[in-house]
Amino acid sequence: MFDVLVYLYENYWRPDACPDHEQLTRKLSAVGFETDEIQEALSWLDGLTATTEMAQIRLPAQDSMRIYQPRELSLLGEDSVGFISFLESAGVLTPPLREMVIDRATAIGTGPLDLDDLKIIVLMVFWSLGEEPDALILDELFVAPEERLIH
Repeated sequence: MFDVLVYLYENYWRPDACPDHEQLTRKLSAVGFETDEIQEALSWLDGLTATTEMAQIRLPAQDSMRIYQPRELSLLGEDSVGFISFLESAGVLTPPLREMVIDRATAIGTGPLDLDDLKIIVLMVFWSLGEEPDALILDELFVAPEERLIH
């Protein structure tokens, strides 16, 4: 599923640039993705659309504090919770964006979530809003720590 999401991120600038599900399924199949993988990704994206709409309706206060439920902690894992906290403290994730990331990460249903998969989810949340994180955050999301050049 995550490979499909990365493909969509790289090939469509915004969700509204994507064709309808039927046509998108044909395109993704033609590129070589499996039907199950495509359906899982499209279902996840439908959930992202619903989460985006809900986040605009009920916004947490900017100074809100997040307390994770035990189920969320087990699905996310320590690394993912730490990364979400890092993005929040860096001012990248606002409380509404944080909630969108947590919602879509826990929608995967298995845990603990791999940190690379969480990074894809963060990118997809920004993508769903037609936004792009700043260059330093994109570097954090795309480049493995051991591959970074220190100047």
